[in-house]
Amino acid sequence: MAKYKYVIYEKEGNVATITLNRPEKLNAIVMLGYGEDYQDLMRALDEAAEDDDVKVVVLKGAGRAFCSGQDLSQVGFVYGFGTGKPGERRPSQRARLRLDRKGFEGLFRILLHPKLTVAQVHGYCLEAGLVLAMFCDITIAADDSVFGFPGQRLGFAGSGEPDIQFLALTIGLKRMRYMMLTGYRFGADEALQMGLVQEVVKRDKLQERVDTVVRALCTLPKDGIAIGKSHLHMIYDSLGVTSGLSQGYIMHTMFTNLRFEEGEWNYFKSRREGGARDAFHQKDQLWKEFEDTRK
Repeated sequence: MAKYKYVIYEKEGNVATITLNRPEKLNAIVMLGYGEDYQDLMRALDEAAEDDDVKVVVLKGAGRAFCSGQDLSQVGFVYGFGTGKPGERRPSQRARLRLDRKGFEGLFRILLHPKLTVAQVHGYCLEAGLVLAMFCDITIAADDSVFGFPGQRLGFAGSGEPDIQFLALTIGLKRMRYMMLTGYRFGADEALQMGLVQEVVKRDKLQERVDTVVRALCTLPKDGIAIGKSHLHMIYDSLGVTSGLSQGYIMHTMFTNLRFEEGEWNYFKSRREGGARDAFHQKDQLWKEFEDTRK
């Protein structure tokens, strides 16, 4: 088996389990710019895809969270900007487009994976983590799970995600817009009601339930799985889900080239002045009244 630094790859019978393994970072991932952790995930997915014995891939997270989203300490730096040093040039559009496309293509390797995929979610499942979970065929969540796209509060205003079409088809257009514009977080029961997850179980029963579901899926024939996943790809194409790849990475590139006006909160400026942690909390503080009064 291949050796990985940031994921754990295990195979037992017809099941491959990929565990995101940056627990000290709540499994935050450097998706854009193709970070080493993201490359490990992609290589592990490829290993499972190419192994004819594998029928089901389980994706889970080590430690207290499934995946807390993008590593905001690295946002911007992957393009080569954000230092604030004199003479720093804005990164070219071609550099942004190349990195964004590469990152978004990786997410679609989950959506279009030839094997059955099951997300085993607990704790934080935010941003890129929520996209990973949504793009799996089945998502089973613990009752302590927290979902959402809080990174949209950096100023995206409902853009720059590869899953917009998928999300709108799953939860409805108006609910998708509200989720993206506000970046609010929500629990497992609300995610179940929306259709983002298929089952919610007690945290201490999560592994047991996933194992039961996976054993049932493994009774399906390999050829049946292959044909079913190919048919699903055709359905995604006809519904416009896969068009989110090109639309998503182009819109993300446009967002990273925003000009912030006087008085508008700028995450990158705040990070330079006080660090990523302080900037992250400033972002949520701006929305405190909204959160405190939301019902």
